[in-house]
Amino acid sequence: GQHNDARMNLAIALTAARYGAAIANYTEVLGLLKTTDAATGKKRVRGVRCRDVLTGQEFDVKAKCVINATGPFTDSVRKMDDQEVPNICQPSAGVHIVMPGYYSPDNMGLLDPATSDGRVIFFLPWEKMTIAGTTDSPTDVTSHPIPTEEDINFILNEVRNYLGGDVEVRRGDVLAAWSGIRPLVTDPNSKDTQSISRNHVVAISESGLVTIAGGKWTTYRAMAQDTIDAAIQAHGLKAGSSKTIGLQLQGAEDWSPTLYIRLAQDYGLESEVAQHLASTYGGKAFDVAKIAQVTGKRWPIVGKRLVSEFPYIEAEVVYGVKEYARTAVDMISRRTRLAFLNVQAAEEALPRIVDIMGKELNWSEQKKKEELETAKRFLYYEMGYKVKSDQLTDSSEISLIPADIERYKKRFHMFDKDKKGFITILDVQRVLESISVQIAENTLHDILNEVDLNKNGQVELNEFLQLMSAIQKGRVSGSRLAVLMKTAEENLRQRTVIPVDRSGGGL
Repeated sequence: GQHNDARMNLAIALTAARYGAAIANYTEVLGLLKTTDAATGKKRVRGVRCRDVLTGQEFDVKAKCVINATGPFTDSVRKMDDQEVPNICQPSAGVHIVMPGYYSPDNMGLLDPATSDGRVIFFLPWEKMTIAGTTDSPTDVTSHPIPTEEDINFILNEVRNYLGGDVEVRRGDVLAAWSGIRPLVTDPNSKDTQSISRNHVVAISESGLVTIAGGKWTTYRAMAQDTIDAAIQAHGLKAGSSKTIGLQLQGAEDWSPTLYIRLAQDYGLESEVAQHLASTYGGKAFDVAKIAQVTGKRWPIVGKRLVSEFPYIEAEVVYGVKEYARTAVDMISRRTRLAFLNVQAAEEALPRIVDIMGKELNWSEQKKKEELETAKRFLYYEMGYKVKSDQLTDSSEISLIPADIERYKKRFHMFDKDKKGFITILDVQRVLESISVQIAENTLHDILNEVDLNKNGQVELNEFLQLMSAIQKGRVSGSRLAVLMKTAEENLRQRTVIPVDRSGGGL
């Protein structure tokens, strides 16, 4: 629950490359290559037909032994070997949500195996936020699992049982939500084929395909060792003893608990940024710091953040490209964890990320536009942006008491001076100028767009009342427009001239 799984996955791949493995990401298997064994007359797997999904190029990879380690996709590869083979993978969907860090102590987590319906619930500090989960339901295997409102509300309802009565658990505080697929397996060698295992199983087909299925992060080295041992034995391969015990992953060799201090001292990085780089890249953090841009400010000297509230810096995008990142989705979800921590912050960072990647990878303007749109779709459907924005829709009911409706109408009409029934960017700019506040026009456009349900470039009174109703119910939180309008109203009220005629004119 505390490790950065995406970074660990990458560190394993990079370590394998360092030891001589050939790494190919964005590559899918189209079919298995087979030859007939002259001695036995049986078909043997001797490689795979692959396709680079970014370029469409197809190629063959020849091998003495093929290992199928494809998680939820285990059975699709097994059926390439034998169409009649029964499924052993029973995929299960697990939804997780991320909430602000103040929902959990920094150094304490909670796990309860006996929830209202028997599922395990956990509530943990993660990446300075709070991660909560999880659900456990059968699912189809897909590359794009999507969290549902029902799953999110189940987790929220369970979470409410563990917090004090004075803490309001709001739906609007869900900053990101996603669904993952657990590759639970039944052992094909077991007599009781119905028993589902959360441990791993290694199976070898008649044609020699080695399959490793099931398992979990905490046992990945044991899984690998069991798989390689089975491959060596089944195929008569030559190998020495396992070296996995004590073998350090990339970045571990030069890491120390105080490494971040050297980063801050040597390069002038903010302490929070230095700690993030040290814990994420280990000894390789210096390679990231070396390419960080000078800010031009007194402090930090280097390291421009992608978004203000998270420690990710622009140099990580450049470094991410060197570590095989090829899409904007790679950068917001796997090279940084922005998409998993706050979907709105991830969307805010996207244009700059696409610009940097475009420069590094020589993208055309059309390619940059496509990457931006693909990443936005990913955030919308797979990371919970849709279910978050659905909290405020055209069909949202307005449940406010008459006094609140009148109060919010007055606030709205402070901006809608002409009584048009809607406000635009110009209306907001005019009020902000009167209280000496400046906000960039493109930022104002984004602020209004969050509330503009019918996307006509303006916020109607009804849309504003729906927003305030949703905020009162806790379905929406952190609305920039609501806070901005409230602050402006309070400022204007303070500036109102106090009448003094009844005091004889005052002094």
